[in-house]
Amino acid sequence: MRRLVLVGIITAVMLSVALGQTALDKSLEAQLKRVFPSAASFSTKQTRPLSHFIAYTGNQTVAGYVFWTTELEPLERGYDGPIKMLVGVDTNAKLTGVLVTEHREPYGYFSVDIPEFAQQFRGKDIRDPFKVGSDVAAISRASITITSSSRAIRNGARRMARALLTPPGTTK
Repeated sequence: MRRLVLVGIITAVMLSVALGQTALDKSLEAQLKRVFPSAASFSTKQTRPLSHFIAYTGNQTVAGYVFWTTELEPLERGYDGPIKMLVGVDTNAKLTGVLVTEHREPYGYFSVDIPEFAQQFRGKDIRDPFKVGSDVAAISRASITITSSSRAIRNGARRMARALLTPPGTTK
């Protein structure tokens, strides 16, 4: 009897995990749509070769990828810890959007929280330098926060591109 109960519990847990992977949470889906507005739908979270979501067009072809900076660049930190951002990259290696979702920056309200911070990355090529004061606007005096966030976006997007956008037959 005990064994039957244990098997039932394990089955229920495994089933709930499997069902949880079949659909995106509505708030997460809304965030993905903000980062990749041209996508018609998104995959559940993929873990290989890197953690990401796949953005699809209306006819289910791959439009690009969306990732969390804290998962691809976990050691990149702002002034007071990690800055969690969703970043979209299309198949032409252009950023489709950036959304800051969580941070503990003491001056975030005039650095990464303002819309101008995220908007400046839309359409940016991942091969650009992402240098604050050059091609990234230093929209505030919170230089550690802005520099760190820019590095996380750049490095994460480049890692994603090397893993998923490199044409077959070329070196990664």
